Amino acid sequence: MNNLCVAHRGFSSKAPENTMAAVHMAMQMPHVQWVEVDVQLSKDGIPILIHDFTLNRTTDGRGPVKEKTLEELKQLDAGSWKSRVFKGERLITLDEFLKGVCGRLRANIEIKTRGNMYPGIEEKVVAAIKRHRMEYDVVLTSFEPRILANIKELARGMRTGLIIEGRPKDLLLRLQLLRCSFLSISHRYLSADLASRAAKLGMTVMAWTIDDARTMRRVAALHEDILICTNRPDVWQDALL
Repeated sequence: MNNLCVAHRGFSSKAPENTMAAVHMAMQMPHVQWVEVDVQLSKDGIPILIHDFTLNRTTDGRGPVKEKTLEELKQLDAGSWKSRVFKGERLITLDEFLKGVCGRLRANIEIKTRGNMYPGIEEKVVAAIKRHRMEYDVVLTSFEPRILANIKELARGMRTGLIIEGRPKDLLLRLQLLRCSFLSISHRYLSADLASRAAKLGMTVMAWTIDDARTMRRVAALHEDILICTNRPDVWQDALL
């Protein structure tokens, strides 16, 4: 099988998502070549890895991420909610993440925003990637077409991808107009025809988020180049190797 494994927020079934513990655990699996993470901005404009717009679910903090400075965010426990084993695990900045995976994993970085929640987030993320010279090891994805268009204005060669839960008839045209080379799509909406047409256009397709072996094998059979995004790299190993 060519269907590469993408560790969703790291090895997030076993470790707290979007933390260095989850990333390190994913890197210990020899077949994991990609990791997917989410980035937002602190109150003082530092890109930091976290999925939800609030701190409530994955830390011992409360309230919106954007209302806390990096110093305040770094004081939070981002591991105990998952297991006592991870008590004291901290949120990590995008720079810390990139330093940790450079030369070891490729990264799908989702820019988490809504409307004008994080003005300038594209510039800060692109700048961090350039600092680590990882332009060719990263794809930037978002649900927001405006974000993807802005990235292309900032860094024409940076790979971008649209995230979507659905299958509009003009999906591939949308991707072409946005100059995207990556499609991140819920596995429920992926078909063999869509995967084949995307591949012919030079686009990489990633199906999310699949944690059971049966579905992994079904999606893998649609096209050999579909990336499988999973919280369970161990299940991927058993299902597709």
